Amino acid sequence: MHVPDGFINAPVSAAAGVVAVGAVAVSLRGARRELDERAAPLAGLVAAFIFAVQMLNFPVAAGTSGHLLGGALAAILVGPYTGVLCIAVVLLMQGILFADGGLTALGVNITVMGVVTVVVAYALFRGLVLVLPRTRRSVTVASFVAALVSVPAAAAAFTLVYAFGGTTDVPLGKVLTAMVGVHTLIGIGEAAITMLTVGAVVAVRPDLVYGARGLSTPLKLRVNGELVDAAPAAAPADPGSPKKVWIGGVVAALVLAGFVSFYASASPDGLEKVAADKGIDKNVEEHAAADSPLADYGVKGVEAARLSGGLAGVIGVGVTLAVGTGAFWAVKRRRDVASGAQV
Repeated sequence: MHVPDGFINAPVSAAAGVVAVGAVAVSLRGARRELDERAAPLAGLVAAFIFAVQMLNFPVAAGTSGHLLGGALAAILVGPYTGVLCIAVVLLMQGILFADGGLTALGVNITVMGVVTVVVAYALFRGLVLVLPRTRRSVTVASFVAALVSVPAAAAAFTLVYAFGGTTDVPLGKVLTAMVGVHTLIGIGEAAITMLTVGAVVAVRPDLVYGARGLSTPLKLRVNGELVDAAPAAAPADPGSPKKVWIGGVVAALVLAGFVSFYASASPDGLEKVAADKGIDKNVEEHAAADSPLADYGVKGVEAARLSGGLAGVIGVGVTLAVGTGAFWAVKRRRDVASGAQV
């Protein structure tokens, strides 16, 4: 759902940019409460993993594909504020290095793909976790539903932006129906990927999943006919460093971007398909970074398609990991300085 330059006019793109900047500013402050010694490097990993999985377009209908948006996954794994920052980092790297998503439309993309998906997904996720039994299975079920709903919600948000700033005259009813329809199908893939990823981490290290914190319910004892909290059990042993999870995640991201991405669907994604079918793309503009050495997820000068795409994917994962990790450590450091902690 990367919006290119030319779909949305300059005033509305600028307004969306202001919204995006405000959301990032709020998220930078909120992320200070979410990032600690373990979460900071994992947040960078989450950004790199989302970058990798977004390269894996999967078929959803005849001539149409979809890919992960990642807002729900990021929010559940590292927290909603940090999740917005993760998606912003991914979109920034894609726009600057790979000519994916317009630069003037960066604010639109962060707002639609980052803010909307995170807010909708995390609000629904928290609501479900509160009413479902407090178990690990509930976390995975809630992550599935939250991710599923977040994608058509983002499609509806794009339609709203288009209503105010679209550069073509296409009936909004047609745009909304087409966008929500195809992205509901894409949402099923998003939900499956999110559920499997969250479930895998929860199964190994539930302490590293932001959305799984506080799962244990206090033991109740009946005393004189009344239920009272039992004495707390001894604190569990320190599960140790998340190094193994981090290494495993990096390896998985590199394999997905460097090898599996070659087998991704070549069909246009949901927005591209709707834009072509409905005529939204009549005024699309060439990307400002079209001459980038990594444009279109290939390395300029490398003729072999498999090698070119694989190298571009590996470079993208590495750069996103480095930029994301550096940014999140900087946010954590500012929190430590503000709280007077030893840094």
